[in-house]
Amino acid sequence: MGETRVDLLHLLEDLRDAYVGPAEETILTEIVANALDSGAARIDVAVDTAQRTFTLLDDGAGMRRRELARYHDIAASTKTRGEGIGFAGVGIKMALLVCREVLTETRQRATHVATTWALTSRHRAPWKWVSPPGLVGERGTAVRLTVDNALSPLLDPGFIETALRRHFQPLFDPSFAEILREHYPTGVRFAINGTWLEREGSAAPDPVAIGVRLARRRKASAAGYLVRARTPLPEDRRGLAISTLGKVIKRGWDWLGVTPNDPERVGGVIEVPALAEILTLNKADFIRAGSRGATYLAYRKTIQQAVARQLAEWGDGAEGGEREHRRAARPVERDLEAVLMDLAEDFPLLASLVEQRAGGQRRLPMAGARSDTVGALTSGAALVAASLLGAGDPAGTEHPPSSEPGAAADGGAEGAAKGGAPPNERPLRPGAEGASVHAPNPGSGAMERRPGRYGLAIQFEQRPDDAELARLVESTVWINEAHPAYRRAAASRAEGYHIALASALALASLAVEPAKERAFVTAFLASWGAALDRRKAARRR
Repeated sequence: MGETRVDLLHLLEDLRDAYVGPAEETILTEIVANALDSGAARIDVAVDTAQRTFTLLDDGAGMRRRELARYHDIAASTKTRGEGIGFAGVGIKMALLVCREVLTETRQRATHVATTWALTSRHRAPWKWVSPPGLVGERGTAVRLTVDNALSPLLDPGFIETALRRHFQPLFDPSFAEILREHYPTGVRFAINGTWLEREGSAAPDPVAIGVRLARRRKASAAGYLVRARTPLPEDRRGLAISTLGKVIKRGWDWLGVTPNDPERVGGVIEVPALAEILTLNKADFIRAGSRGATYLAYRKTIQQAVARQLAEWGDGAEGGEREHRRAARPVERDLEAVLMDLAEDFPLLASLVEQRAGGQRRLPMAGARSDTVGALTSGAALVAASLLGAGDPAGTEHPPSSEPGAAADGGAEGAAKGGAPPNERPLRPGAEGASVHAPNPGSGAMERRPGRYGLAIQFEQRPDDAELARLVESTVWINEAHPAYRRAAASRAEGYHIALASALALASLAVEPAKERAFVTAFLASWGAALDRRKAARRR
């Protein structure tokens, strides 16, 4: 019989390249993620530069003997997606690339076992049972890495502390204790070489709470804060970070589609525990397809609206000519979904922006759905419906216009509730920042059925030194309003055509190879022009 052979070295190198950042940083965060998933409340890191060892000890549930044996199989995991932030079973395996030996000791009730593991050739990574060295106390797991390089960052306590605070910022911030209490009832403490790492909140004064509620739940489904500093923030604190179960997944403004006028002075963190279900393999992004993708888009839209309102309140968001921008962009946005659906058959990569499943996004209205369906936050469709079917403002006040493209046409959530953020040692200033999203009462008839739409969004930015008309980021086309062509189009009242052309050029690099971009732009503009006829026919009907 034939035999399939695996080049382990090549496989591990490919896995390493799939992660963002240095391999040592990935190894550290993956070991910590495994410890958190085991229910650890205390994580101790010990570094011995003389012996070249890095040791991480947790007081979690530990593993049974057969679980530790399976732990050595590539991509094997006993965890279920959504129940933690480590589920793929590949992160710790990358330690074989930088270590002479990986020792794992675990204890669970009467089971107390240990193994050593090493990569001995391109095709072999043997492991064996050894006597436990006594690193673990009553229960938990210890991982000791003997690194090849004496200058490895894993032997630098400063590097370890910086990486932990950057990747697990909510676990160090007391203001997130309430929303994370279900997963970490007593919190999580970190120590390096016997010294506890102090918890710290936002360094900027007067953080503003951001809270999001879905499906009439009293407890916030997502919570965090925004800060605005007088001077530029440190680079690793700029922009809005989104985390799940305490692990920061993305940071910046591109993922949100909203950018303040002075992005270097505005930052914050939003914790969304439910997004643990839709993490990608490398935990650097979220799945964008299917019901899981709909869940991410629902949270993104609701958070976007809450953040945009707060930026507008600060005078740092949509203002001045932004209303004119929105007026010019809305007709193009309404046509973009139809254009992409029309072109997706000839240009399949566009389907990732507007999914073409049977029934697709048109099956999202839930006004007459059962209450138990609406309340199921683990359902992507329920989340989308909850975020799109917004309740009126209970206070009867008016909010600044949302910067979410197409919010008025799509029935975006606009309700606001105060006090939606978890408590902090320093009270967060309340305001219009809390977004409350409620699903309608089944059978009440208070809400009309409206389909959810997730076409491309249009935003505007100033990039005077960029020759490009627009760029595609996530599901947003950013129009360069500093470009001379845009200024000429605005002066001659031809902004709509300019936006359509700029969108076509931004999408061309995604849809086709460079040699075929001209044909794509031609097809796009033809479909965009036909969309006007379709809209007129629909009006006549």
